[in-house]
Amino acid sequence: MTPPPAGREPYDSATQGAGDTRPHVVIIGGGFAGVATLKALKDAPVRVTLVDRHVYNMFQPLMYQVATGGLNAGDVTYFLRSLRNRQPNANFQHGLLKKIDTEGRVITLADGEQISFDALVLANGVNTNYFGTPGAKEYSKSMYSRSQALRIRDELFTQLEKAAVREDTTEVRVVIVGGGSTGVEMAGALAELRDQALVTAYPEIDRKSITITLVHRSAELLKPFAPRLRKYAAASLRKRGVTLRLNTGVAEVLKNGVKTADGEVIPAELVIWATGVTAHGEVNEWGLEQGQGGRILVGSDLRVTGQDRIFAVGDIALTPKPLDQLAQPALQGGVHAAEMILRVLEGKPTQVFKYHDRGTMATIGRHAAVAQLRGGITLTGVPAWYTWILIHIYSLLGNSNRITTMAHFISRYAWFTYRRAVPIVGDVRPVKKHGDRVEDVPVEVESRA
Repeated sequence: MTPPPAGREPYDSATQGAGDTRPHVVIIGGGFAGVATLKALKDAPVRVTLVDRHVYNMFQPLMYQVATGGLNAGDVTYFLRSLRNRQPNANFQHGLLKKIDTEGRVITLADGEQISFDALVLANGVNTNYFGTPGAKEYSKSMYSRSQALRIRDELFTQLEKAAVREDTTEVRVVIVGGGSTGVEMAGALAELRDQALVTAYPEIDRKSITITLVHRSAELLKPFAPRLRKYAAASLRKRGVTLRLNTGVAEVLKNGVKTADGEVIPAELVIWATGVTAHGEVNEWGLEQGQGGRILVGSDLRVTGQDRIFAVGDIALTPKPLDQLAQPALQGGVHAAEMILRVLEGKPTQVFKYHDRGTMATIGRHAAVAQLRGGITLTGVPAWYTWILIHIYSLLGNSNRITTMAHFISRYAWFTYRRAVPIVGDVRPVKKHGDRVEDVPVEVESRA
């Protein structure tokens, strides 16, 4: 491999020792793509620094389970520094990328620290896109970080506590905006929570007064899935008592509901925004070419347009033939980027990224899911549900996370505990004058890493 360019001091972390002249690979973002890139460089003669604004990796596909009290936040997050346990050439840096000097091959973090690189991988993911909808950012709750999922959970149970002591009404109305996988899974989990744990926990509340409405602009849910899977998902949600408002756009989010494009107001105590993503704001400061949604334009080899040693992978990357913003493209893209970095450092030409579609899936609730697998195979119901559970548990980082998640799934879904499952709760704002503490001051919603 070629050594770092002459005259440029390589970055040395406190743990890697001074004078390490191995090529330095810097990865921005500790999600699916970033971690996949790091792991693929485990045995390579390079040193790797992973930079993330959080100190943990969060398993986004199960965040809705945290938001509905099915899992602890710790079950789906993994301490990024622990990746070093089995990878001696890896280091972690807690920080936020602000600037990239492409000619000098140096990045600057928000705190002013500078890190030089021989290859850079941008895998920092995306954030919620409100599409300029008035009131959406102020009054709805999104789910792109662990703290946001916990806020949804706490707000849900706060509204339930309020309903339990009201004398005028006991309604708890939830509106979910978006009919993709996140919206469908969230609606199904809320319906299941209402119909199992809340029946005995809140006898003061009539189950029929806890309503879940899913609002979706399109005529069908789960657009990337096969038609029969879309129909199954819609039928399963309706069977669980979820009201579907299809072909309905949201013009404004209000403090107490949403206003549709035709002017109708759908009342809600809790609005969950589950549609649309866009690049983080700091990406605009990096001086790289961007496309739709602020995503970074890359070539067929995943190198950033106009750059020879900067790659972008995962949700932030916009490939010539756009890929779905899912886990598999991110994982495969991370491995490919690692392989291409080694080729570049060895003076070899890069190769085209070939994505292998291994399918996608979504769950609606116990014994109800849809799966679209390789080769056009589609599954629904119990087979799809068990497939979903096995794949998601296997995909978690860390054996302890896999074990605790499996235990929670058993306690929530096993036949002998299904009707008596106890949800995981957190802080609930006091709803009575003589509560044991003062009401919390609202905090600003945190953005996703």
